[in-house]
Amino acid sequence: MDETLRQIGELLLGAVPTVFLLGLLYLSYRVLLHRPLEAVLAERRSKTQGAIEQAQADIASADARVAEYEQRLRDARVAVYQAQESRRRQFQEATAAALAEARAKADAMVRQTRADVEKDVAAARTGLEAESDKLAAAVLRAILKPAAGAASAGGRS
Repeated sequence: MDETLRQIGELLLGAVPTVFLLGLLYLSYRVLLHRPLEAVLAERRSKTQGAIEQAQADIASADARVAEYEQRLRDARVAVYQAQESRRRQFQEATAAALAEARAKADAMVRQTRADVEKDVAAARTGLEAESDKLAAAVLRAILKPAAGAASAGGRS
């Protein structure tokens, strides 16, 4: 057993320079490679995060502009619809006014025509009454003359 312990002791004594070199390698790795690599990765992460934040800000700005554009578009559509409605109302009012004016003219023409027809009827009646009086007088004369001629011819005989 002593022999085993002595061999283990020699083995450990021979491993001391290897452990020392391994520790030196680890420290040099940490100083020369690991810290600069961590610094580069941290810078990359910050730049990436900054780019992501900038992209999110740009997206939010674009969303705001899209919302503003859509609002303007809705306002423009409302204005167009209101203008169309206004023109439609004006057209209806103009049509109604023209229709009312045409009806008024037609009513005036009908009243004037009726008045003219009534005057013509009255004039025709007056003319017919005068003619009928003349015809009645002519008929009476025609009837009375032969009777008066017969009476005067019969009285002469």
